[in-house]
Amino acid sequence: MKQQFKEVKAVDNFYQASSFFPMPLTLIGTLNEDKTITSFGAYSLIFPYYIAGKEHYAMVLECRNSSNTAKGILRHGKCTINFLPYSKKNFAQHVDCGFPGDTPEEKMKDFKFHLSDSKSKELDPQGDYPKIIDEALQVFECSWWKELDNAQDDKVQEEYEPPYHYFNGITSKFGAHFILKIDHILIKDPYFDAIIKGANKKNFCPLPTNWGYRDSKFFWCSDFTRPDAIGIPDREVDVSSVKYAIDRLGVDDVTFDDEAMKMLVKIPRPFLKLVLNGCVDWAHQNNVKVIGKDEMAKINESRKKKKA
Repeated sequence: MKQQFKEVKAVDNFYQASSFFPMPLTLIGTLNEDKTITSFGAYSLIFPYYIAGKEHYAMVLECRNSSNTAKGILRHGKCTINFLPYSKKNFAQHVDCGFPGDTPEEKMKDFKFHLSDSKSKELDPQGDYPKIIDEALQVFECSWWKELDNAQDDKVQEEYEPPYHYFNGITSKFGAHFILKIDHILIKDPYFDAIIKGANKKNFCPLPTNWGYRDSKFFWCSDFTRPDAIGIPDREVDVSSVKYAIDRLGVDDVTFDDEAMKMLVKIPRPFLKLVLNGCVDWAHQNNVKVIGKDEMAKINESRKKKKA
């Protein structure tokens, strides 16, 4: 029997109160006021924000503006985003770190995980940076991009009055959004090899899915399940389409020969212009006027090295 949809009213925190929405499970580390302690808060409203074509890659964090995390970012502008594997014990620590009202000192008194200095601290020993969690499988080290939305003057206050920002800094009486530039992405073996050499069912990073605070009783989380893989549809564009896209670039000092264009027919149409611009940029950097088969091989090798 066909099941029917029923409309649910959207209310505050609709992602969990009015729906089921899969989210990451993270612990975000920030420095306390005097920079002596790294305090961790549990967050799932942390998502990719700028992923291409901008000055920096970035995440967006949504949080209470009274939280230790918000205060740490407002004061010091740094955080670490720690992704941990699932276990009931690990999840219990996340839930404990998500309890509002504890000071950083109270929050970290019974913290179960082990901490190490960040990559940023390694590169800048005299600087002050939050620590990372040893048990994490992946860590993003980030800096708050406070100049966006003119949020650079936001300070920690007891209460926040309007006017509020639209998307960065203090955005409402109770809320804050932070655009976080990605400074470093750290990942454990063998998941590093999954990024560089290719993912499979054995080396796919086993991160859990958080379902949020539900029923006013429980936090819910799902353990990792090995994913299935289905190949990209083989829908080649023809060489004439590649040539048309090249002509549309309006570049006069770099050309592609027929062999090079044949190597580009498998690029999905929405990404073809991006790939072509990358090839042209490489040609300019290497004083190449004609991109052929050999040059395409070098470009592909360059991309692999950059990724590594």
